[in-house]
Amino acid sequence: MKKHLLAGAVVAALALIQAGPLAADAAAAEKATENAAEVARADWYHTLVDAAFVAQHAVLPKPEGVLIIDARPSTRKYDPGHIPTAINIPDTQFDKHIDRLPQDKNTLLIFYCDGVECMLSHKSAFKAEKLGYTQVRVYPAGYPDWLASGHIGAISVPYLKKLMDEGAPMTLIDSRPKERKYDKGHIPGAISLPDSQFDKLVDRLPADKASPLYFYCEGLSCKLSSDSAARAVKLGYTNVKVVPEGYPEWVRLYGAGEGAHAAAAPTAPSIGAGKESGSIAVASLETILKEAPGSVHLIDVRDPNEFATGSFPGAINEPVSKLEDRIDALPTDKPIVFFCGAGGRSGEAHDMAKLYKPALVTYFVNADIKWKSDGSYTITEK
Repeated sequence: MKKHLLAGAVVAALALIQAGPLAADAAAAEKATENAAEVARADWYHTLVDAAFVAQHAVLPKPEGVLIIDARPSTRKYDPGHIPTAINIPDTQFDKHIDRLPQDKNTLLIFYCDGVECMLSHKSAFKAEKLGYTQVRVYPAGYPDWLASGHIGAISVPYLKKLMDEGAPMTLIDSRPKERKYDKGHIPGAISLPDSQFDKLVDRLPADKASPLYFYCEGLSCKLSSDSAARAVKLGYTNVKVVPEGYPEWVRLYGAGEGAHAAAAPTAPSIGAGKESGSIAVASLETILKEAPGSVHLIDVRDPNEFATGSFPGAINEPVSKLEDRIDALPTDKPIVFFCGAGGRSGEAHDMAKLYKPALVTYFVNADIKWKSDGSYTITEK
């Protein structure tokens, strides 16, 4: 309770702080800082800001003259969730990463960490001030308050890769233009939903509003992903994040994605037929999953609660009970492989696609499949 009271008092005290250059604004900011200091701990940094102030600068394209710094540990905290555009300099490694700070000592530096009980941002702010930086601020309520204030969080590209490797349920959305960008290279498993066509193609998003959605585009100079993410939130999706560094960072860390250098790319494994008409052989499916998962669209037709417990990496969720209404939203650029846990619903989805949209190239997995929490699975062909 004490923690929540302190956080509320700090947020209320900071409500008057503004970024404007006028004397009146400066006086109001100074008064708000003094009020915040009255409820703040004695060892806090002296110049504090709130979520509204940070939100002016945590935008894409990333603005010049400001740097938001997450002082928390990288793997445990920053990677799974941080303020968009923030870089990560853990306070414990501050001295090792001084070179990541801007050369201009008048740059606005905004430090934050994990809430009012976290001292990492304050410690880093004092260190930056000691180095001669003149515009240092601390957002004491930090990342928990950022989310509580209704703002969208971000994840790092390495964390996205980790989720994909673990087979975590997700819908990864590329917000860039399809022909000019997506088709020439994208993160494996991503669907194309250009921001300019969001309203027209919104049916490509999963029906379950609790499904994890991750939006990316062309890096910190691109606002398409943040705009699309905001649209998804307005539609009622509750688990939305952005990957601000986007496709350029993926290429830097892991190489060109699917679609890049398509002319020189090796031929995708052929799809081997299973025992039942329209099915894909399990051996063929596993080869595709291992060697070329992006050569097909994997569609899990189980219910959302089942999908949430585990699925194939890159798969999207389209419950068979709603598939008829969403048949026109199914992608047409690559073969579709429907799957479920036992082959019944996936076979029904295949039959439905053939009935209502015969131009689609579809297969289904006729097998018993069980996923584990670590992303692994067992599969037994019928």
